[in-house]
Amino acid sequence: MSAIVKRRERIARVRRVEHVMAAGAAAAAESQLESLENSAARVLDLRLSLTTGMGSMLSESLAARGELAHRLDIARFGLADAIAGARAVVATKAAERVEARIRQESADRLVTRAESDADALAERRAAAHVRSRTSRGFEGDA
Repeated sequence: MSAIVKRRERIARVRRVEHVMAAGAAAAAESQLESLENSAARVLDLRLSLTTGMGSMLSESLAARGELAHRLDIARFGLADAIAGARAVVATKAAERVEARIRQESADRLVTRAESDADALAERRAAAHVRSRTSRGFEGDA
């Protein structure tokens, strides 16, 4: 196996590892986004459960519910910013994964081409060697 084929195979292995790492990072970013979205949904459910129904309620209880509702609203709005950032990270990581996949496929094609070029060169050398031996054999008989 020629040095160029070995070098290209090493590059292809590195590209495969880079793709796996990029896919892992993209999956982690998607998981983080999903977690944030689930948290936001739970906060909203809690906030909606605080709505007062009909009937009498103590003022202290009403004030506590109001304060809790306010804190849940602040948390929900804070999560909205985090979710927007996580969506941007997911988009970036997905693009990086695609780019890594393209580089991996390119490296695999280079390996295939290098192997076929090396095989063709070996065949040409073998054919030249056979012609050389054949022509020397005829010269020696004359």
